[in-house]
Amino acid sequence: MKKNILAMAMVMLLGVSLMACGSKADNVNTEAGETSSEVSANAKKIGVLQYVQHPALDKANEGFVAALEESGIEVSIEQQNAGGEQSAAQTIANKLVNDKKDLILAIATPAAQAVAGVTSDIPVVITAVTDPAESGLVEKNDAPGGNVTGSSDLTPVADQIDLLTKILPDAKNVGILYCTAEANSKLQADIALSALKDKGLNGVEYTVSSSNEIQTVVESMVGKVDAIYVPTDNVIAAGMTTVAMIATTEHQIPIIGAESAHVENGALATYGIDYFEVGKLAGEQAVEILKGKSPAELPIAYLPKDKCKLTINEEVAKELGIDVSNISMD
Repeated sequence: MKKNILAMAMVMLLGVSLMACGSKADNVNTEAGETSSEVSANAKKIGVLQYVQHPALDKANEGFVAALEESGIEVSIEQQNAGGEQSAAQTIANKLVNDKKDLILAIATPAAQAVAGVTSDIPVVITAVTDPAESGLVEKNDAPGGNVTGSSDLTPVADQIDLLTKILPDAKNVGILYCTAEANSKLQADIALSALKDKGLNGVEYTVSSSNEIQTVVESMVGKVDAIYVPTDNVIAAGMTTVAMIATTEHQIPIIGAESAHVENGALATYGIDYFEVGKLAGEQAVEILKGKSPAELPIAYLPKDKCKLTINEEVAKELGIDVSNISMD
């Protein structure tokens, strides 16, 4: 009898412990994603849909959150990630709208298109989208005209090609690697092709339709290109270590990237944007909207050129035997 009573007491104690643990976790995480803890009923409800996880988009997300924190506005943020799946992005977008968020942040073009397509009422702030107007997200970049605004991640492509010629003066054939599923990548590729032509170089497009094709396409470039240029492309960014391993480590082909995360993951160099600052621009717009402004009156924000920075991977330069000691963008 005593044993039965003792067993029942232990079961009850375990149940209470589990309930306590569960209630504590619910303040921080939900099945839908992370939320701000211990917020009041008056907190603004923010939904965040990030298309895929990779360093650049992660930094944009961090910059957005930092801007909200600096504003002092009380918010409850629900973080969602589509894992690079458009169907998942659509499902998440519908959920955030149905949850009646006060504002939704969409990171990267596919996520932005998913959210903008399901609401014309909730303010939508976008970031890491190269050309919102070209992507059908706003009427004009300088006059959005609807419920969508945000910040562009357009990089100084011509300056990046100029950097390529400075570091690799003997390069003649340059492969431009991007995913055909991203219209903004094609836009940058066209700019790069034009800049290469102006320099008297031959630019050749190499495209993938999904991450599964990256290895095969990069291998097909071997022996045909002297260097590779990569624009701000989500699929390639997520697979950058694979690109660098095949191109640079195995075949000594240098890569010029469009942003610093490319360099961190194996590219030789970039003169590019800081995605934290791009995300922060979007966050500052979100603050203005939460204070009463309409997205329609907030032009798409661009990172000023003086915020771009030269980033060089010294280890890769050494591996390739390239002297970068005198490289600058002056």
